[in-house]
Amino acid sequence: MHSLKKSLLASTILACVSFSALAVEKAVDTKDTWNLNDIFATPALWQSAKQSVEADMGKMTQCKGKLGDSAQTLASCLETYYNLRQRYTEIRSYASMNADGDLRNGKNTERRQAASLLGTKLSQASSFINPELLEVGESKLKAFMASERRLNPFNQMIRNINREAPHTLSDEGENILAAAGNVTSGPASIYSTFTNADLPWPTLTIEGKDVRLDQSAFSKYRSNGDRKIRKQVFDTFFGQLNQYKRTIGAMLNSNVNGDYFNAQARKYDSSLAAAVASNNIPQGVYRALVKTTSENLPTFHRYLKLRGRMLEIDDLQYYDIYPPLVKGEKHFSIEKGKELTLKSTRQLGEEYSAVLKKGFDERWMDVYPSQGKRSGAYMNGSVYNKHPFVLMNYNDDYSSVSTLTHEWGHALHSYLSSKNQPYATAGYPIFLAEIASTFNQSLLLDHMLKNSTSDEDKLFYLGSALEEIRGTYIRQTMFAEFELSIHEAVENGKPLTGDSLNKMFLSLVRRYHGHDKGVMQVDELYGVEWAYIPHFYYNFYVYQYATSIAAASLLADEVMSKKPGALDKYLGLLKAGGSDYAYELLKDAGVDLASAAPYEATFKRMNHIMDEIETILDKRK
Repeated sequence: MHSLKKSLLASTILACVSFSALAVEKAVDTKDTWNLNDIFATPALWQSAKQSVEADMGKMTQCKGKLGDSAQTLASCLETYYNLRQRYTEIRSYASMNADGDLRNGKNTERRQAASLLGTKLSQASSFINPELLEVGESKLKAFMASERRLNPFNQMIRNINREAPHTLSDEGENILAAAGNVTSGPASIYSTFTNADLPWPTLTIEGKDVRLDQSAFSKYRSNGDRKIRKQVFDTFFGQLNQYKRTIGAMLNSNVNGDYFNAQARKYDSSLAAAVASNNIPQGVYRALVKTTSENLPTFHRYLKLRGRMLEIDDLQYYDIYPPLVKGEKHFSIEKGKELTLKSTRQLGEEYSAVLKKGFDERWMDVYPSQGKRSGAYMNGSVYNKHPFVLMNYNDDYSSVSTLTHEWGHALHSYLSSKNQPYATAGYPIFLAEIASTFNQSLLLDHMLKNSTSDEDKLFYLGSALEEIRGTYIRQTMFAEFELSIHEAVENGKPLTGDSLNKMFLSLVRRYHGHDKGVMQVDELYGVEWAYIPHFYYNFYVYQYATSIAAASLLADEVMSKKPGALDKYLGLLKAGGSDYAYELLKDAGVDLASAAPYEATFKRMNHIMDEIETILDKRK
């Protein structure tokens, strides 16, 4: 039952938190808030819907043991399950988004907790589906599918269950693994508690203020314009982490061993094989990403040298990686942000533009920071029969415009999928999720450059694009390579310790940043940076950021160059939802992520941007 439970409880919120730390609260007009009454007009109606779902869960009990009776019985039972699931996502979304609007409100918190418990109950009530369908057998299920049209929406779900059959255990085995989940998930929980609540972060005086240098403060001050302050921030922060490398190393070692335990229990050859199998992603995708990126590091080194030139730094250090290449002080109101989003995506067609405008006009978005509101930005596209919702903390700068365009890329993906797919296949995996959002940011950059009137503006937008590639593609690929190396170490019987992890990560960071080639110096202390990254507890998650930006770059280039059929293929990808495996859907759209081509395209784009920057800089000599 592991796949159904995972899909039911998985978050449908796609988040971006790049500018939340700088958001400034302002008076908020109702028109700039989302209208959650589109889901439930009152809390009383929400409560009634919740009670209705609880009452109807008994219908799942009536299906147990009967899924193989007939095609009609199977269709009715799956329709019942997905109907319950659809209604549950409305209940969960309403509760969750109300809570995010004001985290101080106790009633909102109670509703969110109640919705979470309801999800657990639904998962338990439907836990028999996978094992029972496997008992029915693939041949009989195929015969059912051929004879009953009502089963068509569930074809991909049944196909996936049959695919996972060799790695699905007996009822007893599945129950043991489910119980073990409380143990194997422990290291991530301990790490979060330790670093957020118990680790004694140091206090540092920065610009006359005493600052508690925790993760949030490090993220804010690491880009300070004063090199001395940046170095002090890096040395103090990583120095403190280094004191606890043994403890955090034990946490990560336990987590990686837990991943390998699960892989072995399900009869996979490796932790990587188990992680990518859930969405049927070839291991070749992961390895092609790492290999092609490693081969193209000279392009990244070119970027680092350009960074040194633009910041006027001769001896580039690792703590010089975060200051912006060009400072932008321009003001972008929310109305200007909407206008730029509409103009930059106009080439995607009238339907796309009409839905965007409708969403802007009909309060699908909560725009500004306010007291008690959750920070960051996200899109919730799980309310199938309504529309997507976007949370922003808009701050009137270009970063906010970029995030606005990003989140509405997610929103239009969910909208087009839901309008073209039945509920059972309307959702799409993380492997596809960041493509539409990153695609939109490519269109925005192209629009801003074409309409820039000064070299300074062009430098700012080009610099922002380079930083996006560095942070979302290259840095995440470096993390992916480290994650693969630590899992392979455990699989080869090597324990992970604070010292060995420092050594492994330092070697990787130095290779990526050209330390031995004199491009950028990386102090030995900074090898402990692995202890700062929570994503290493997410079991091969971060590589998907890099694959998404690579796919989006290739697709956007083809659409912007008006390659015949490119736009139709791209929109077809968005409309396909989860109707096939993500890798296959992307191949149909013209992108094979198991090949070098999309990653090469990303570096080609990076070189093109640097060519333009250097042309502008050379004119100033």
